[in-house]
Amino acid sequence: MRNLLFQISYDGTNYHGFQCQDGQITIQSELERVLNILTNENLRITGCGRTDAGVHAIRYYFNVKTESPIPCDRFVLAMNSLLPDDITVRSCREVPEDFHARFSPKYKTYVYRILNKRNPEALRYHRSYFYPIMLDIKKMQDACSVIIGEKDFRCFMASGGQVKTTVRNVTELSVTPVDDEIEIRVSANGFLYNMVRIIVGTLIQIGIGKMTKEELEKIIFEKNRTDAGMTVPPHGLYLYDVYYELDERTGSK
Repeated sequence: MRNLLFQISYDGTNYHGFQCQDGQITIQSELERVLNILTNENLRITGCGRTDAGVHAIRYYFNVKTESPIPCDRFVLAMNSLLPDDITVRSCREVPEDFHARFSPKYKTYVYRILNKRNPEALRYHRSYFYPIMLDIKKMQDACSVIIGEKDFRCFMASGGQVKTTVRNVTELSVTPVDDEIEIRVSANGFLYNMVRIIVGTLIQIGIGKMTKEELEKIIFEKNRTDAGMTVPPHGLYLYDVYYELDERTGSK
């Protein structure tokens, strides 16, 4: 039995998230459809996490156990010939039998893109969140220090999240202007339900002057979801990368 680790990228616009759902087209259902054609097995893949409908991925990882002798490089070519154009297999490699794409990561990085200008752009409608009110990037950058660290982030969890603990360690949070977009990058050892999208919504409140850094500190301390920012739309969110404790970085950029 081989344990294969795949790196993929996808545009989530046309899918109901990653995970299989009855009667819906998802990233997982498309991947399993193609793998089962190639291997003639009834395979179930294990993804590195769930992404919601409309969320994209630059580097997403899944593993699958198979008896197929197909070489890794041939898997990549064959899958890309059968998958829709908005899902691409970037690499495949064999990993130890006990490797688990969901439970083995050290940390993950997400990126959220805000189109911050007066008028929208049709070609970026599904790739960034259009926000026409000019944001104070300096204030947003200054507030990042309040969020970085190991803390109870219950205030950044949407209803419906079911976890044993809401403590997470945010190791990186940055706000960077890139032409007419603002890129918010966050890395952590794990994320709560809608955590990144609520962090972005909270930073927007700071950027328009409706919340201060000190108020944000209080919201986190009091675990107050009500006073944190809105959950911004999914289409500006990208899973940027996942980092594992393997003998080398998984895949390539």
